[in-house]
This record gives sequence, structure tokens and C-alpha cells, in this order.
Amino acid sequence: MDRKYYRMKIAGLWRDLPLCPLNDKLMIGAFVIFGDPELTTACAKELLARAPEYDYLISAEAKGIPLVHEMARLSGNQRYFLARKSPKLYMTGVFESTVHSITTAKEQTLYLDTADAEMIKGKRILIVDDVISTGESLNSIEELVQKAGGVICGRMTILAEGDAQNREDLIYLEKLPLFDSEGNTIA
Repeated sequence: MDRKYYRMKIAGLWRDLPLCPLNDKLMIGAFVIFGDPELTTACAKELLARAPEYDYLISAEAKGIPLVHEMARLSGNQRYFLARKSPKLYMTGVFESTVHSITTAKEQTLYLDTADAEMIKGKRILIVDDVISTGESLNSIEELVQKAGGVICGRMTILAEGDAQNREDLIYLEKLPLFDSEGNTIA
């Protein structure tokens, strides 16, 4: 079978997203900004132009890292936080939240360092990610921010996929449809 792609314009740039099967009836367009600094910077600029006032940014490891880093850099090298996929030796303690993402085969746990949580407490936190689909990863990050005492001031993503396109609390740049097994758009 020949690989199928979905061509779309994102932050003014054209990209071909490979279609990847989730099951025998449904495919998603794989959006990966790793290794694409031109797209990462363009998306970060557009998201910042639409961002509410915030104190800090947070994203989940790993696909959100280039985006949150570039947004922080463009904002004057501001500190940002990561919800990690595993506790690290340097962490002083952790808050944790469980997530099941459609792009990950098994349930995952996200962790936030208690030292980071101290900085988050009472601050306006803007959650950013590359793609939001079911919202499961977003919910997990929200739980970590709330446990840390932060105030969620917004939710932003480059692409909203499927049901995420209907969320009124989500700021995004473009809609990413879902695809049937033949590569036809369905949502």
C-alpha cells in the first residue's frame, strides 16, 4: 500500500502530513514539528499573537517541547515547565497524573517536579501542545497545574483534531480532520 498524505497550510507554511492508521477504520494525520524549526517558529509566533496574559507556559513531554521552548524564547527567554513522562533524579518530589492518549499504545503518567510546582503556585499558567484530539493529555496537564495551585488561563495548540475542534476553551491555529481507512476526510 502506498503511503497517503494530507496537505495542509499551517501558520502560512505548507506541509504534507503522513496518514497513520489508528485501527482498520480510522487514520490520523501525523503532525510532528521535531526537526522543522521553520514551522515551529511560525506556529509559536502565531500562537503568541493569540495568547491570553500568562505568567508561565507548560507542555507535556515530548512533542510539545520544541513549541513551548520557541514560545518562551520569543517571549524574552521566559522560563517554562514540562510535564514529564517519568520522574527524573534531579526532581525534588513529584505530582503525578495518569493519561491515555490516542497516539500512545498504553496508559502513561505525567509528572511535575515539586520545585516547579512551587513556582506555579498562584500563577497564570498557559497550557500549550502541538495537537489536541481527545483532550486526555490536556486534562492530565490541567490536573497537575491545579494540584500545584496554578491558575489555568488558557489552552493552546497548533492543531485541533476531531472533537477538539468544537471546544470553546481551546485556542488553535488549524483544524486537522480525521480520515477513513481510504484517506478520505471524515471530521
